[in-house]
Amino acid sequence: MIKEYKPSEIEKKWQDKWFEEDVFKSENKIEGKENYYVLEMFAYPSGKLHVGHLRNYAIGDAIARYKKMKGFNVLHPFGWDSFGLPAENAAIDNGAHPGKWTKANIDNMRRQMKLMGLSYDWNRELSTYTPEYYKWNQKFFIEMYKKGLVYKKKSYVNWCPDCNTVLANEQVEDGKCWRHGKTDVIQKELSQWYFKITEYAEELLQGHEELRGHWPEQVLTMQKNWIGKSTGSEVDFILDYKFENDGNSHLKLNDNGEVVISVFTTRPDTLYGVTYATVAPEHPLVEEIILKENPSIREAVERMINEDKIARTAEDKEKEGVFSGLYVINPVNGEKVQLWIANYVLMDYGTGAVMAVPAHDERDFQFSKKYNLDLKIVVNPVDKNGNLEEVSVEKIENALVNSGVLVNSEEFNGLNSNEAKEKITEKLEKIGLGKKTVNYRLHDWLISRQRYWGTPIPVIYDEDGNIYLEEEANLPVKLPTDIEFSGKGNPLETSEEFKNVILPNGKKGRRETDTMDTFVDSSWYYLRYLDSHNDKEPFKKEDADNWTPVHQYIGGIEHAVMHLLYARFFHKSLRDLGYVDTNEPFKRLLTQGMVLGPSYYSQNERRYLFPREVEMKDGKPVSKETGEELATKVEKMSKSKNNGVDPEEIVKEYGSDSSRVFTLFAAPPEKELEWNMNGLAGAYRFINRLYLLISSTADFADKNVSKENNYGINLDARSEKDKEIQKKLHQTVKKVTDSIEDDFHFNTAIAAIMELLNDMTTYKQNVIDKNDISSESKKVWHEVLEKVILLIAPFAPHVADELWSDLGNTTLTFEEEWPAFDEKLTVENNFNLVLQVNGKVRDMLPAQIGISKDDAEKLAFSSEKVQKFIKGKEVVKVIVVPNKLVNIVVKG
Repeated sequence: MIKEYKPSEIEKKWQDKWFEEDVFKSENKIEGKENYYVLEMFAYPSGKLHVGHLRNYAIGDAIARYKKMKGFNVLHPFGWDSFGLPAENAAIDNGAHPGKWTKANIDNMRRQMKLMGLSYDWNRELSTYTPEYYKWNQKFFIEMYKKGLVYKKKSYVNWCPDCNTVLANEQVEDGKCWRHGKTDVIQKELSQWYFKITEYAEELLQGHEELRGHWPEQVLTMQKNWIGKSTGSEVDFILDYKFENDGNSHLKLNDNGEVVISVFTTRPDTLYGVTYATVAPEHPLVEEIILKENPSIREAVERMINEDKIARTAEDKEKEGVFSGLYVINPVNGEKVQLWIANYVLMDYGTGAVMAVPAHDERDFQFSKKYNLDLKIVVNPVDKNGNLEEVSVEKIENALVNSGVLVNSEEFNGLNSNEAKEKITEKLEKIGLGKKTVNYRLHDWLISRQRYWGTPIPVIYDEDGNIYLEEEANLPVKLPTDIEFSGKGNPLETSEEFKNVILPNGKKGRRETDTMDTFVDSSWYYLRYLDSHNDKEPFKKEDADNWTPVHQYIGGIEHAVMHLLYARFFHKSLRDLGYVDTNEPFKRLLTQGMVLGPSYYSQNERRYLFPREVEMKDGKPVSKETGEELATKVEKMSKSKNNGVDPEEIVKEYGSDSSRVFTLFAAPPEKELEWNMNGLAGAYRFINRLYLLISSTADFADKNVSKENNYGINLDARSEKDKEIQKKLHQTVKKVTDSIEDDFHFNTAIAAIMELLNDMTTYKQNVIDKNDISSESKKVWHEVLEKVILLIAPFAPHVADELWSDLGNTTLTFEEEWPAFDEKLTVENNFNLVLQVNGKVRDMLPAQIGISKDDAEKLAFSSEKVQKFIKGKEVVKVIVVPNKLVNIVVKG
């Protein structure tokens, strides 16, 4: 009986059944089964899914379903990264509490996700905005503080005037806030909380060896560059200034009370070439001494401070500075050199001070040219033949940055650069003015945020500013409800009830009103899924060790140096606190490519048009309203370009299965995917063909045979057409299995199923429609139908369960074993036997693999073409290469 394919009816039917039977519920341990944890990065509850979500979740769901069918105990949970600024902005704009806004969005997005038929264990669902979750953020903060991994300090920080909050360096993009692309980030001095991620800098680097081959190399490279390990020397310059210390200084002082300016350098061999030194405009020396001595330069200093930190160090950024009016003393030769304040020096890298060697550093060279500062050559270059090149200050047009032989360096003259680095550092160590050291570009993780909608930091201050940690018995410190959302300042400051508390010693206390960066929430959420309703502990250590590292993690590459680096640090910190034994949070990482779509821009209206406002005329996009030909470009989907696609609308028109199949088939998961409605319609047609073919031929299959004994098929009793379709089936099972195992190349897996469908259609036409069916044919067809349904199940689970039921099965495809293939049945039985005469090819005839030598000879002599070339000639010998060729050697 032919049934009409109605995706909306089929998908609702099976989603209801899955929900009623709670089929996706997972256990932390099942005897005899190996655990497999597949996880997509959880979503921010913006209120609406987009096709980028659809692709990400379809990839994860296909993996989860496949691994379940392969016999693993699969964990596939989902939750919500639900703190953050958008909810707070919505509260400001709409007068709604962020919690109500967030819950409403979560409810809608959960509903949309269930329409996609994703195999999530919703019993483990979590939301980071709930006290039940953020209680553990606070507990970890307290324990990390006690271990020395949390501290507070005053420093210049990135400040977004629109967000009214601090941003980490990673959240500043081209000098703008990552959430407000038009807002300039400024520098503001605040007292802030930090996680000491630098404590793990070396281990974060070394851990890449454990991840290599399992994570994209690009992500590892991005992290390596962000951590930025450099080996060199720390050199101490003494400020030529008599400093009166009042006991409150933040400066480094030696035993004589002199101010020490430490610099980090990878080129101690150039130390004799220092002609000036520079400090960052944020350096404490600037405020404590320089601006007091030279207040006229304050405006220039503040201008440098407010420049974007990343741009300040860019090669093409013009280097700017101002002379401080003070001098420092070079430790190796006692020379007095000028001290400058320069924008290219950052407090976040090294010590916030740099020794300038303009003859041997291009950045210093350009700076010295601009401000007419001295150059001094101390390393002569060596040419490719090993000969010393004589150079002079007057003739060099660029800095001499390569290694060479030292000159003008007193007792170190004549040494090569590598040897000089060691010897000069040894001298510094002897005189107590330097040492060999390792430096990292990585800076500590600033977690303070001046917002309401985040985890309250569990700290109380007394009237003298002393810090008290909240008692763990009082956790969670909950967000208050008596808040005013005016859009100005930190909303938590408006709650007197929250701020004012009594300390255990009876003194008046004031709560910390900063909240934690939301990246704290996402740094350990994968562990909370293991026991998401546990109110006694964040998770059980035994579960954590059984499930981590997460076997397969899926998310965007844009998180390489934020979430992924923070989660690695957090996992290692939890290990050292005794919560886990494993070293890494995620074993394998798949970074899915972006979803692209066409954007249509109207020059007349100066705006991007929605797809519904566009029609095609003569193959070109034009405005439906005005007929104007539109500029079109394929780019990342975004609200601003009006080129986003609502997956719910797609599901309504084509069904969830078609949407999933298209996103998985259109491109490998790690590559960009161009959204194409024609491609989506093609996926629908494929599923429709499969559905109609199986539903119309199900009655021809012998459903009384068990697959346990290879469907009872007598291989010797099969017809040639039976052999061909069974061979194609087993080849397809092998191809689909290999494609999934090979880095989840679902596109080639689905392509193989499409090829099989074509062969199935041919078999139907030539065998079933002609009623040329033997008992073996019915068994073979039953095997074909069952296995193709199971093959499509990870990609199109609704139609798979519908067709599986049509075959008389009472189970779900999710509960079935992945189909097996017989290697012998995947091998080609026929080949073309090459027929040669005196080594020249004269014909080719079909033959069966394994043909005997005698039969091969008979076949060769039966060829009319061969006979034409051997007629009347003497056959000297016949050479047979098994399963390949026959060469008849003749003379005459």
